[in-house]
Amino acid sequence: MHIHILGICGTFMGGLASLAKASGYRVTGCDTNVYPPMSTQLESIGIELIEGFDKKQTELKPDLYVIGNVISRGNPLMEEIMNQDLAYISGPQWLYEAILIDKWVLAVAGTHGKTTTSSMLAWILEFNGYAPGFLIGGVPLNFDGSARLPQKNKSNEVSPFFVIEADEYDTAFFDKRSKFVHYHPKTAILNNLEYDHADIFPDLQAIETQFHHMVRMVPGIGRVIINDEEESLKRVIDRGCWSEKVYIGSKQGLSIGKVNQDQSFEVLNLGKLIGAISWDLLGHHNRMNALAAIAASHHVGVTFENAIEALQTFKNVKRRMECIGEKNGITIYDDFAHHPAAIATTLAGLRAKAGRARIIAVLEPRSNTMKLGTMKDQLPQSLKDADQVFCYGEKLGWNAEETLAPIKDKSFVGLEMKNFIEAILKEAKSGDHILVMSNGSFDGIHQALLKKLA
Repeated sequence: MHIHILGICGTFMGGLASLAKASGYRVTGCDTNVYPPMSTQLESIGIELIEGFDKKQTELKPDLYVIGNVISRGNPLMEEIMNQDLAYISGPQWLYEAILIDKWVLAVAGTHGKTTTSSMLAWILEFNGYAPGFLIGGVPLNFDGSARLPQKNKSNEVSPFFVIEADEYDTAFFDKRSKFVHYHPKTAILNNLEYDHADIFPDLQAIETQFHHMVRMVPGIGRVIINDEEESLKRVIDRGCWSEKVYIGSKQGLSIGKVNQDQSFEVLNLGKLIGAISWDLLGHHNRMNALAAIAASHHVGVTFENAIEALQTFKNVKRRMECIGEKNGITIYDDFAHHPAAIATTLAGLRAKAGRARIIAVLEPRSNTMKLGTMKDQLPQSLKDADQVFCYGEKLGWNAEETLAPIKDKSFVGLEMKNFIEAILKEAKSGDHILVMSNGSFDGIHQALLKKLA
């Protein structure tokens, strides 16, 4: 069977394409951004890529078009597909029908930490011989790629387990439900829930409704893992839950005990010590991610002790407090943080590591929510742990200097990349930690800083 994927170079659709190819489909695809690393990754496994959305692509005559959520009405190829009454389906629906339908799906939902928690969970299962399939919105360093089919497990049988990062963003222009509604999980993690995606959700309650739709899809023999620190998730569960409930972050379930200076910490179950995790991941948020992954893996049979042992060897994900390099005593990190809450927790984690050393926060407000300015008033407080702040203010619908006025004594707003980089270099000195935060490439600023520091 031949499928043609519209919007193939996004992380989710690229992973979907890899799964389809590994399942024996002929896969082609198109996008406006056909460039490395996704283009080379897909082409290396034999997937033909086409730049743009020319309607002549219908001459490929695939059996089915798989539509990514970046595609909208007016797209010339999509219009031709509809005019010719050709078969098409959304990416999440295809994924369920072709890959997930007979699997034990472990879905990781939350405003923050989905990629990291999914990677932790997949690694716990892999470490303990469960050989899961997975589709993760990033590159987990314990694996070779962001997606794979289930493998043969320790019993030499193909694993029934599949870990998926469960995104609340909408499915497609013709299906405005959240993606995760399609996945039918048996194990569901509700890691946290804050207002985000202001381009499609009017308020937090609208997102809570989508989360509850996913809870409704979990069977009675399933498990819903709930962060007990989140009032929003309590409201979701109060709407009804028909599955086993397991809590993290309180004495009702798994919780965090003593946290040491080296970031190692105790893990408690019902208030009793069950083990300790020693690693180099920073911050309370990552400790909560670990609890969620442990609870989910326990549902499929992994003991708490074996899950904790696996996390000792967890290598995190690219672009999650990833150390890019060190030059002249200055360390540069890359992080995906773009929501004020994520910015605050990321900075708090680095502060715990850096102690009294200076932290220079370099921020690109690039997400749709941040560009709209919905969360802009939260930025000054979210940056409190930074000693200096550099904000790239190009293409914003709001004035970054006005927004950062409460911290104007330690902030700089740049509108042109060359001058922006020079301003950072002028401020940086030996012993500093430069934390670059963006959900995009940020014009390669990390490597540019390293090169000029050298």
